[in-house]
Amino acid sequence: MSEAFMLAAMLVLVSMAAALLRAWRGPTSVDRIMAVQLVGTGMVGVAVALGAARNEAGMLDAALVATLLAAVAVSAFVRRPEGAATSHSKPNSPSLDR
Repeated sequence: MSEAFMLAAMLVLVSMAAALLRAWRGPTSVDRIMAVQLVGTGMVGVAVALGAARNEAGMLDAALVATLLAAVAVSAFVRRPEGAATSHSKPNSPSLDR
């Protein structure tokens, strides 16, 4: 059964690599934050799968910490000032919030 958990962890790592590519390429800041959120979720999935495969409760604690860090990262993105995300944005560009 531990081989199945290890395989699941490897598949989640592959999806995390694809999410990192999306975070790198963009094209918008929303795409980037969603990719970073997927990486955070994948980190939790890998920690849970490895903890189950190795019967280590410490990996589940690491998954809990990663979940909290991912939530803080998303809330920091949501609460940032409007023009702080990109330095190349136009000063008179229309906003979606208006």
